[in-house]
Amino acid sequence: MTPQSVLSEAVLLSKSLTARYLAGFDDSNHTTQAPGLPNHTAWCLGHCAFIMHRIAEVIERDLSSLPDVPMIPESEFLPGDVGDRSRFAIEAVAFKSDPVDDASLYPPMARCVEIYNSACDRLAAAARAAPDTSLSRAITWGALQTTAFAIILRMLFHNGFHAGQIADLRRVLGFKSIFA
Repeated sequence: MTPQSVLSEAVLLSKSLTARYLAGFDDSNHTTQAPGLPNHTAWCLGHCAFIMHRIAEVIERDLSSLPDVPMIPESEFLPGDVGDRSRFAIEAVAFKSDPVDDASLYPPMARCVEIYNSACDRLAAAARAAPDTSLSRAITWGALQTTAFAIILRMLFHNGFHAGQIADLRRVLGFKSIFA
């Protein structure tokens, strides 16, 4: 296996592993927040999708040498802080945003999952297509100086971290264990 295929398969695995924790969430509860827990399911899915699209953009720009590779699909995200039935609002799911329990500001649950899956697929494809030189190229990510390879690995941790938040939310809401 190549580093590219390992990264790509790992991103796709994070898609299926996260999906296990989504059982029981629907349009009636996907924006429910629990006391003491910071995020809800819709926010977690949108946030992870947004970040994965940003990482894919970095890799795709390096592959194409074009400065105008779109950061995130307009079909999945809107500028500002108010989403609609088919798109997340960027500012509503960006780092340091505050999720709100208002389903009208987020896509329905099935669409949240579609957008998350689309971002996983895009990042996996970008990782698979990246030559070694792109994966080892130094990039700046916030205050961090790293490589594309390392930032994809970090994204896997990030997805798992937010899947853990969804798991905590499941427990507080009284959902059955995914292992039962």
